[in-house]
Amino acid sequence: MVASGDLRESANVQCWPAQQAMEARIAEAVSAMGHSVCRAHPLKADKGHGFIASQREGMDIFADIDPEAPIIVAEAVWQYSHHVLAGLVSHKGPILTVANWAGEWPGLVGMLNLNGSLTKAGVGYSTLWSESFDDAFFLTGLKTWIETGTLDHPITHVRPFDAARLVEEDRRLATSIADDIRHRKVILGVFDEGCMGMYNAIVPDELLMPLGVYKERLSQSALYHATMTVEEEEARAVYQWMLDRGMRFHLGRDPALELTQQQVIDQCRMYIAAVRMADVFGCEAIGIQYQQGLKDLLPASDLVEGMLNNDDRPDVRREDGSIIRQGQAIVHFNEVDECAGLDGLLTNRVHRALGQPVETTLHDLRWGDVDRSGSRDDFIWVFEISGAAPPAHHEGGWAGSESLRQPPMFFPAGGGTLRGVAKPGELVWSRIYIEDNRLQMDIGRAQAVSLPEMEARRRSEATNPQWPIMHAVLTGVDRDAMMARHKANHIQVVYANSPNEADRAMGVKAALATELGIAVHLCGVDIQSSTHSAPEAYQGASE
Repeated sequence: MVASGDLRESANVQCWPAQQAMEARIAEAVSAMGHSVCRAHPLKADKGHGFIASQREGMDIFADIDPEAPIIVAEAVWQYSHHVLAGLVSHKGPILTVANWAGEWPGLVGMLNLNGSLTKAGVGYSTLWSESFDDAFFLTGLKTWIETGTLDHPITHVRPFDAARLVEEDRRLATSIADDIRHRKVILGVFDEGCMGMYNAIVPDELLMPLGVYKERLSQSALYHATMTVEEEEARAVYQWMLDRGMRFHLGRDPALELTQQQVIDQCRMYIAAVRMADVFGCEAIGIQYQQGLKDLLPASDLVEGMLNNDDRPDVRREDGSIIRQGQAIVHFNEVDECAGLDGLLTNRVHRALGQPVETTLHDLRWGDVDRSGSRDDFIWVFEISGAAPPAHHEGGWAGSESLRQPPMFFPAGGGTLRGVAKPGELVWSRIYIEDNRLQMDIGRAQAVSLPEMEARRRSEATNPQWPIMHAVLTGVDRDAMMARHKANHIQVVYANSPNEADRAMGVKAALATELGIAVHLCGVDIQSSTHSAPEAYQGASE
């Protein structure tokens, strides 16, 4: 058994008790089946944890493991996949990834990231998850894997997308957007690749180029420099803009533990710098890595990211006084997840053409549970990104949004989130990933739902209450099917104004992706052919 951890030792130490408890339960279950678990690396008494905390450390540990031995990768926390990826890529024995079903730390998120990374790398693996590690689902799956070396879960909710079932108007719209992207081409601005070991979130250039999508590789040091050159007066105007719209900032005086006004001002400076850099380099979308490098220099980028992804955002001017993309979101892909960046770009194009809400964001598939208040009977996911969602997604918009200090163990320089509770409504969800060296897209429908205040608070406090949260019900996909199929820690979501309009937007987006050469899979839903009024002629990208 191995345990990949964080690169940040503060997180490894704080999360270790949950990991230790999970490993003990797994070992008990294996022992009850007549086998034993050998931990491949010892507890680091001087560090206060037992995680693999670097790529080199992982390579050295795997060098001493029998290449034919069955391997359990146990994850109760967020982990950096590249710490163990090198060892798993060359490993010949059966691999099982396991996570605890809990919201406290992002163990499920870490495991899904590793699963997506293994899928991209072409490495075979099996996967399991459990709340207690004594339930029939887990024990039956574990027994099967021990005896056979493989474990399959049913994914009967997945079917190939057939664009021929769309009405002609929608097929024509998808083709016109694809033609525009291929002809005029698009730039994704990438502020340093490979955030937090997310190998699955890096799209090779040769897979993007045939779509007409290219990367502008930007340095976070350039963003830091640009941030430092923004006048404080400009930043304070952005801050006042948010205050005027009713956003709440939970400010304190101790910058080590609390959100301070100066941290927020620096975040507003970064927002201005990011918009200007996107404009200078002609980027339709940008992704800021932050967690490495910038975390030691600037407050968190999250407030910036939430503002960028909102049509209603503070104006930013060029040197000549003209406003950059006024009233239009600049798609930002959190944690520089390039799969999410491509997805967000396509979403923005389709929804703007259809007159639907364009605000889109990725979330972590953080956790999920039944409604303990009893107000609903269905399984409700907690989608929760680590800091920012566009205010248009929140109940009350800007006035329903707030900013709290990011947790010190992840964000030593502080900075505020852009938090809210997602409003109820119809959703299209999707995920672009890489399998068999080809871009793939899973896409489906969902609803964001409202929960009683106590239940909503329970879910938030069971995870990270500083972060934006969406209570989501997936259409036609149950918990275990979603976990078995999903190839990433992230899921992309966007609202539509009605169920029919969401269905249509999903169909057009799927057709656009297909036209660009992405293999599209419908999850839990089917495309129903219907008649729509013809869309207006497609005008191409925003300014």
